[in-house]
Amino acid sequence: MQGRVSECKCDTPNGASAPSEDGQVYKGERTCQAEEQVYRDGHICDEDGLQTMKNTSSSSSPSPTSSSSSTSLESLSHSSDDPPLLPRPFPDEVLEHVLAFVTSHKDRNSVSLVCKAWLKADRWSRKNVFIGNCYSCSPNILTRRFPHVKSLTLKGRPRFSDFNLVPPHWGANIQPWLQELVLKDPYPFLEELRLKRMTITDEGLTLIAHRFPNFRVLVLTFCDGFSTDGLATIVRNCRNLSELDLQECLIDDRGGEWLSSFPETCTTLTSLNITSLSSEVRFADLERLVAKCSQLQKLKLSRNITLDQLRRLLLLRGPSLKELGIGSFIQDVNGAGMDQLENMFARCRNMRALSGFWEVVPLYLPLIYPICHYLRELNLSESPITSSEFMKLISQCHSLQCLLVQDLVEDRGLEAVAETCQDLRELRVIPCDFTDGGRSLVTEKGMVAISRGCKELRYILYFCNQMTNAAMEEFASNCPKMTHFRLCIMRPWERDYVTNDPMDEGFGAIVRTCSGLKRLSVSGLLTDRAFELIGKHAKEMRSLSLAFVGDSGCAMEYLMQGCESLKKLEIRDCPFGDAGLLSGIPRFYQMRCLWMSACDLSLMACRALAKQMPLLNVEMIVEDDRAISSRLQRSSHEGNGKMEDEQVRVDKLYFYRTVAGPRTDTPPFVYTL
Repeated sequence: MQGRVSECKCDTPNGASAPSEDGQVYKGERTCQAEEQVYRDGHICDEDGLQTMKNTSSSSSPSPTSSSSSTSLESLSHSSDDPPLLPRPFPDEVLEHVLAFVTSHKDRNSVSLVCKAWLKADRWSRKNVFIGNCYSCSPNILTRRFPHVKSLTLKGRPRFSDFNLVPPHWGANIQPWLQELVLKDPYPFLEELRLKRMTITDEGLTLIAHRFPNFRVLVLTFCDGFSTDGLATIVRNCRNLSELDLQECLIDDRGGEWLSSFPETCTTLTSLNITSLSSEVRFADLERLVAKCSQLQKLKLSRNITLDQLRRLLLLRGPSLKELGIGSFIQDVNGAGMDQLENMFARCRNMRALSGFWEVVPLYLPLIYPICHYLRELNLSESPITSSEFMKLISQCHSLQCLLVQDLVEDRGLEAVAETCQDLRELRVIPCDFTDGGRSLVTEKGMVAISRGCKELRYILYFCNQMTNAAMEEFASNCPKMTHFRLCIMRPWERDYVTNDPMDEGFGAIVRTCSGLKRLSVSGLLTDRAFELIGKHAKEMRSLSLAFVGDSGCAMEYLMQGCESLKKLEIRDCPFGDAGLLSGIPRFYQMRCLWMSACDLSLMACRALAKQMPLLNVEMIVEDDRAISSRLQRSSHEGNGKMEDEQVRVDKLYFYRTVAGPRTDTPPFVYTL
């Protein structure tokens, strides 16, 4: 990321001293300690977490590094008897130019910690900002801290909104951010906006189209609130548009006419993803657009695009495409059309990623065999392909590194993957039936087979009905480089079906062996012993998801005491109570957020947490519970006070770090403590 600004002007009185990041005081400067702490690495509340907020009271002792970095600044106010200030090794402009080549978030963070001058240089040279929680700061703070930003990424609703645990209209609307960016003179050159789990309306899209003349990238993932009319405004007015990506969005689809709004002069498009559209598009408009955009490398189509239409598009841009999302693979094609389509695929030698296949006729699958050797990613998560056809297809994909499939491939399909894809790095196996009574068609045998054949595996998401500790131990032994292990046993409280033991030792083997583990999702019957092992060994883990596990609140205490790098914790349907929640108070400022639902929390504990941690937004989601709503209208000192609070149970708790204070757009069912 990159940025530059003059002094951060906060609400400090004129002429007052303000603490710096390291606790030092710089006279006559008005700085925002909390903001600089959060923004110095350029990704505000990022997915992997933030720097720890430090106590900047007068009693805090600066580190040797921070003391030395502040000396040159404070020497400006020293007496004439002090040694002269040494000149800087190079001008600020040179430093800013050098920092422009530092793109890693962690490296930028380290750079901004060197000294005050480098922090300011980072501020001026930063062009990309990632905000992992849109409520962790305010739009005004962003524009003050980084005025030269060209690319902004925002995330909104908690991840559990994907499972309908967050009520509709919870918040995360982009409109306040857009209004603030429009008001700031430097921000008309915003070029890229990427949103995830946020609400953006047609009004917001219109604001983008008319106020950011150089706008060129719009990526919306799991977003809602807009229609194809808003998209028409974007494509009509953003003359330099290079990327339009709509991934799993809820769109008010008013027809495919919006594609005709692309101007005749539009030739800059490099990426187009319209998989979220439900209605048929005007193929003539799509064909004309693809023909004009000679730099197009990514094309993901909706399920309404036929095989014949796909053939015509490949005839135009097939050889230049690197990523292709295919619509339906079922339409009748005559013999000549089949031969031509196969030839078109054979010409796509730059193809590296393939997805789609919403509906499949097995007869047509051999058409894509010519490009399988070039593929690095294959996404069949929407494709109902059976195991026998999948085995034929995967036998052609020797260079595959990322694979997403439904459990229809069964264990034998995964065994074929293990035999063919030795360089596989990421595997996701999702159920074809997500209903409560649905059963997965894969078992621990498929996972073990993958571990034996794919030694380079780093990431696995695996839905199954049964698992054993022995299988997990073998998996960990075969794949010690794992960084993301997400196992979902679809039946809650499931034991090792062979020994009838809890799944403690299996997950213990994962955290013991995979020392670089960053993300863990657990399921099955786990006792507190499993969490003791996780707390002891998972020192690098940053994200943890728990569902239907644990014996008592001691499990959470083990996690809070042991997982030093934990930034994000998600818990649902676990017997964790007040003691477990409050045990994390010494750690919560180091974390990004925590979600707890259907646990054993009281209003008293939630109030205590909010009181002791003022830099956290502690929110409760209350749906159709008049008792708790009535109690929340009164303070803890009214009525019987703590006794009443202790009896009131909290169903959903969500808290996160912020420098912006309580949000102002809370709906009636959200209470901020």
